[in-house]
Amino acid sequence: MTPKSEQELAEAIAGTDAPVTVRGGGTRPIGRALPGQTLSVAEISGITLHEPGALTLVAQAGTPVAEIEAALAAEGQRLAFEPMDHRGLLGTTGTPTIGGVVAANVSGPRRIQVGACRDSLLGVRFVDGAGRVLRNGGRVMKNVTGYDLVKLMAGSYGTLGVLTEVSFKVLPASEAFGTLRLYGLDDRHAVAAMSAALGSPCEVSGAAHLPRGADGRPVTMLRLEGFAESVAYRMGGLQALLGSFGDGEIDRDAESVAAAWRAIRDVEAFAERPGDVWRVSVKPSDGPAVAEALDGAEVIYDWGGGLVWALTPEGTDARAALAGIGGHATLVRASEDTRARLTVFHPESAPVAALAAGLRAKFDPRGVLNPGLMG
Repeated sequence: MTPKSEQELAEAIAGTDAPVTVRGGGTRPIGRALPGQTLSVAEISGITLHEPGALTLVAQAGTPVAEIEAALAAEGQRLAFEPMDHRGLLGTTGTPTIGGVVAANVSGPRRIQVGACRDSLLGVRFVDGAGRVLRNGGRVMKNVTGYDLVKLMAGSYGTLGVLTEVSFKVLPASEAFGTLRLYGLDDRHAVAAMSAALGSPCEVSGAAHLPRGADGRPVTMLRLEGFAESVAYRMGGLQALLGSFGDGEIDRDAESVAAAWRAIRDVEAFAERPGDVWRVSVKPSDGPAVAEALDGAEVIYDWGGGLVWALTPEGTDARAALAGIGGHATLVRASEDTRARLTVFHPESAPVAALAAGLRAKFDPRGVLNPGLMG
C-alpha cells in the first residue's frame, strides 16, 4: 500500500485487518518480518512550511532527510540532533525519510549538547491503528501545547500510529568546527577525559572514543563548534584542562572534522563486517564495564560513554552478558533467527510493560501496526 495523502492512509488502515509493516524509505528495518502488508508513506512527501526567522520547519513524513537538510542549509540552518544514516551499518538502500527519523528517535553525537530528536519536535500528525487522524503540538513554537504525545510518538517505531507530518524547531549552523584527539587512553581513562570535558564550560558538542582507531591506536575525540574565534579559544582551554591525559592533537579542517564525526554518527567501523550489532545505553561510567562484559566484542563509545555500540559474534545474547549493569540493549543488526530468539528491544519492567500495553490498546486496538516489533 502506497497512499498519496493522509486521507488515503487513514482509509487504508481503517480498511485492513491484516498486520501492517510501516515503511518510510526502507533504510531502517529492525523488527521481525511477519506475513501481512507493507504500508509505505514515501508518497506523502514535501516541506509544507519553513520559517527561517522563526527557526521552524514542517514536513510530511515521507520527505527525504536530504531534502530537508538542503533546504535548511540554504538558510544557514540545520537539524541540530544530527540524525544517523543507517544504510551503511544495515546494508540497506533507499532514502532516509524524516518520518523514519522521528519514529525511531534517531539522534547523533550532538545529542549530548542539544538533546534527542524528540527534544526538537514541536508537533505531529498521525493516523492511529483505528484509522483516526490525530494531531498534537503545533507548527510553530508559540502555538505548541501538549508536548507529551509529541514526545511519545518519537521512538514509538510506528506501533502507536503512522506519522504523516512532523514539525521541528531548527538551529543555525555553526561557522567553525574543531576536534581534539587524545591518543592511547584505555576505556576508563577515556571516559574520565570525556566526562571532564563535558563537565567543563567549553561547550563540547561531541565526545566519542574508539578503542581501535584508524591507525590501530585508541583515540578519544572531543568536538567543539561555533564562531571561529570562540572555537579557537575554547579549544585551547580544553587542551589545557585535559593536559593530564596527554597533549592531544587539534584538527580544525572542516571537511576532516565532518568526516570523522559522520563516521562516529553512522558507526562506519562496523559496516559490511560480519557479526551482530548491539546499541547499549548506560550511564557513562558503566560504559567500560559493558565492553568488559562483552568479552570478544569490538566497541565504539559515543555520548561521553553513555552509548556503546558493540559488534559481537553472531547469535550473542548481549543482555545475558550485561546482567547486573543498568541500562538497556537494543539489537540493531542480526539474522532473522537471532531477532526472533532475542527480540529487538530490551524487555520492559512489569509496570512499564503494562503502561506500554495500555497505550497500544488505546492507539492500536486491533494490533495491526508493526506487530513484528512487539517480540
